[in-house]
Amino acid sequence: MDRRVFAASLCFVIVYAIMLWHGYLQHLWIIDPDGHPVVSDFVVFWVAAHLALKGAVLAAYDAQREHAAELAAIGHSYQQVLGWSYPPLFLLVVILPAQLAYVPAYVAWCVITLILYAAAVAAIADRAVAFMVACAMPWVLIEFMLGQNGFLTAAVLGMALLQMEKRPALSGLMLGFLTYKPQLGILIPLALAAGGYWRVFGWAVAGALFWNGLASAIFGFETYSAFLRAMSHAADTHLVRSDLGWNKLQSIYGVMRMAGAPAVAAWAMQGLVSAAVAFATAFCWRSRNTAFELKAALLVVAVLLATPYILYYDVPVLAVACAFLFRQRRFDRFELSLLTAAAPLLFSPMLPGFTYVPGALLASLSVGLITVRRLQLQPIFGFAFAG
Repeated sequence: MDRRVFAASLCFVIVYAIMLWHGYLQHLWIIDPDGHPVVSDFVVFWVAAHLALKGAVLAAYDAQREHAAELAAIGHSYQQVLGWSYPPLFLLVVILPAQLAYVPAYVAWCVITLILYAAAVAAIADRAVAFMVACAMPWVLIEFMLGQNGFLTAAVLGMALLQMEKRPALSGLMLGFLTYKPQLGILIPLALAAGGYWRVFGWAVAGALFWNGLASAIFGFETYSAFLRAMSHAADTHLVRSDLGWNKLQSIYGVMRMAGAPAVAAWAMQGLVSAAVAFATAFCWRSRNTAFELKAALLVVAVLLATPYILYYDVPVLAVACAFLFRQRRFDRFELSLLTAAAPLLFSPMLPGFTYVPGALLASLSVGLITVRRLQLQPIFGFAFAG
């Protein structure tokens, strides 16, 4: 069985590699026909890191100055303003690939974070073949096209959860590092408190203070006030005006706004969903009879559903949830059918004109449904599936 799974996964990986190489040769990926960088999210990372290296880190948090630096770096204009709204902590990460020229930096970033992500998934699933399966997931191609940080986020969260019961200090320090992605940390403190993981909680607080303090010492404490202003501006552009386009958001809020719902109704529905998954998380993690693997899987899905700001490149963490589910027991036919039906929807960002399909949201709901089915929480959510 493992050989067949490996062979099928390898075929997908080869197809992805061919598609990316073809895109590179056709000047659709990384470099355009004039030899300038193609506009992608990695441009923002690379430029912000170079501003920090030049001692102009505050310019990265000014959307217009960041945009001007991006235009200078890539050598051509584009209309959409791609601002830097990450905590200074993330600069400690992106400053490493920025030591290289743009093309090798882009490739190194994608490949190294892919390896970290796939290794984490394989460690959680406790099967070597899971490494190749992780590399064959639909979001892999999307991450390479954008140069985003979804792989890194999945690796950090996955390993933090894997080490939680045996190595609370390491787990907490990794969760503290995850504060570079604050919108994904909403439910983690709740889960730790409900489950009584106070040592992990304490180490997570210490880790957050250490990592962010280190970033402050290197880049200056004023960068955090600049970050808060940039985050407020990003919330306005992405969640109020949606300069990105509502079709980019993969949350209940985004789906409702895309459907034409007013902001009040969309926020109300998002609030209901967030409250429901928070309750489910607390209920599940408080239980002493629930397998930790199911707690971890539910938390990962809940993290994705609880925030209104979730994009396609964030969903590699679903591989972490699936790995924990596999670690608990193999998928049955119903579960495999559900995952198989959801997987093609994740390719929607690569369709011409970005045909709107909330594929990441539907995939999250599918994995969540499998988790709830195993948890026997049907009476809470009204599901009628047998265990």
